[in-house]
Amino acid sequence: MRVIAIIAEYNPFHKGHEYLIRRAREAVGDPRALVLSIMSGPFTQRGLPACAPKSVRAKQALKCGSDVVLELPFEWACAPANEFAEGAVLTLMKTGVVTDIAFGVESDDSGIMEALSDPALYESESFTTALRDNLSAGMNFPRSRAEAAASCLEGFDREAVRNCLHSPNSILAVEYLRAIKKFGAKFNVHMIKRVGQDYSSDDVNDTSGFMSASAVRKIINGCDSVSAVASGIAGKLPDRSAAVMLAGLSAGDFSPCNLDKYIIRAVTSPSDDISSVRFMGDGLDGHIRNTFEKLRADDMSFGKVSSSLYTKHFAMPRIYRALTMMMMDVKADAVSYEPRYIRVLGFNHEGRYCLKIMGKCAKLPIIHNQSDFLEHFSSDPDLERSARLGLAADDLAGTFMGISPASTWDIPPVIVK
Repeated sequence: MRVIAIIAEYNPFHKGHEYLIRRAREAVGDPRALVLSIMSGPFTQRGLPACAPKSVRAKQALKCGSDVVLELPFEWACAPANEFAEGAVLTLMKTGVVTDIAFGVESDDSGIMEALSDPALYESESFTTALRDNLSAGMNFPRSRAEAAASCLEGFDREAVRNCLHSPNSILAVEYLRAIKKFGAKFNVHMIKRVGQDYSSDDVNDTSGFMSASAVRKIINGCDSVSAVASGIAGKLPDRSAAVMLAGLSAGDFSPCNLDKYIIRAVTSPSDDISSVRFMGDGLDGHIRNTFEKLRADDMSFGKVSSSLYTKHFAMPRIYRALTMMMMDVKADAVSYEPRYIRVLGFNHEGRYCLKIMGKCAKLPIIHNQSDFLEHFSSDPDLERSARLGLAADDLAGTFMGISPASTWDIPPVIVK
């Protein structure tokens, strides 16, 4: 049985995701290969709440080609690219069933990707010196790393290296490769060339046929009714993906994520000391506090606060992750070293068979319903801490989508026939 892992956010599930699943099966050479997706839950790698509940996004994936959907625990889902990748790869390894992994890349040069994923690069004195000098010069970490790598990799065009480490999918791809090497995962790797616009582009007039998730979210957030959402996303998502989202909105199960509520909650949340909050190092706590103290009542919108928080020293995803951790009061030392459970969000008929095999091979407890956590709390404090963080994240994100607190406790895995 070939099982292809795909690490994603499905925020929301768009045509590029559908394309990746199809091309992954083609790359494996087996149209009957199972696709196992592991996706972020209520919060994304960028630090912001997802556009829709994880149950809706899992159902979108299952309707459009995935056979099993797992959740990447909150600590790794809402984290820098290297931690996001390590949490996902470790979880996939612990399932005991994954044979292949596929991910999208912007770069055609697999040689650059391999070179950038070599641990020796980041351990070299030349790289660490260049990185330190770039940070001291005021560059943020992503740019500092890209410039350091470009200056240290021999035999490659510097601009090509920079472009690779400035391209969102390729950045994650490098981290996936690094994690696979670090943990010795025996996956067959398939890098699929991405098509369409950059995933972070918010150009809502894109005509490539592969509109980015950012652009789709921009359309949804600009709509004031379900009918407006239906009109706005028509042709932008796979039909089945759009139908799942519209059905949930029409039924009142959720509303589009309100980022203004998110940022207002952040502005009104700081305690006396936030320096110990996760991701608040290097003076970010002072920057956030000083910025918030200068805000006026009429500045309390996501766009205006984000503009006020913008600085060349800290990348915006780092700031959003810190804000989310601040709202949840997650300290820097509150995270387990590695995932402690495998959370099933949904499956189809073929996926049910995959889960049956996983039940015999997995190296971690498999959680289908929230109540399944309880039997492990007494024997694994790290699992309990991680599970409670996940529940708190569900509740927090739910407040921005009109979902009642603790309602996720009663939601079973999505089953698609």
